[in-house]
Amino acid sequence: MRLYSYIVRYDIGFAPNPFHGWCTLATCKPQIRGSASIGDWIVGTGSKAKNLEGKLVYATRVEERLTFDDYWNDPRFQAKKPDVHGSLKYRYGDNIYHRTHEGAWEQADSRHSREGGLQNLAHVARDTGRNVVIASQHFTYWGGQAPEIPGRFRDWNGADICVRGVGYQWRTISQEMRVASVEWIESLGQGYHGDPADW
Repeated sequence: MRLYSYIVRYDIGFAPNPFHGWCTLATCKPQIRGSASIGDWIVGTGSKAKNLEGKLVYATRVEERLTFDDYWNDPRFQAKKPDVHGSLKYRYGDNIYHRTHEGAWEQADSRHSREGGLQNLAHVARDTGRNVVIASQHFTYWGGQAPEIPGRFRDWNGADICVRGVGYQWRTISQEMRVASVEWIESLGQGYHGDPADW
């Protein structure tokens, strides 16, 4: 089991998307999406700019890895297709990519498209660089109500579960730290506990 940790800089319910009973990561963080395996954990911590530094925005255990086409077509995830005129929960749907019959990427009108639903080619290239969507029903999401991460995980023999700066980490987190971190995460209870910090 690996534990990936990164800072959630924009917490609007898009990446991750914690709605409709599933926590999904379908955009951004292509390196994590590409390498995380079933049974690994992904931890998103708060940003200093949102006064959430050192707090747990969300954590999810990887249960499924889908292609974008599979995600787009799966009946379980139709509610995650964005409706830019709907409520915030629907406006920030992350089920936005699929291929045409010719193999080109289609991008739905969404958080990552341009005004009027025009494709944002930079986002298309980055998001689809790894044709993987992470999905799980085993998650805890806190958003703007993020709980403080215990001090022992901020200095575990010199290792800090919170990343400093851009990027992500997993190599510096020892097996003992991973197990203890997951035990604490599990103690928080599963599901959706608070709205995104940027709402």
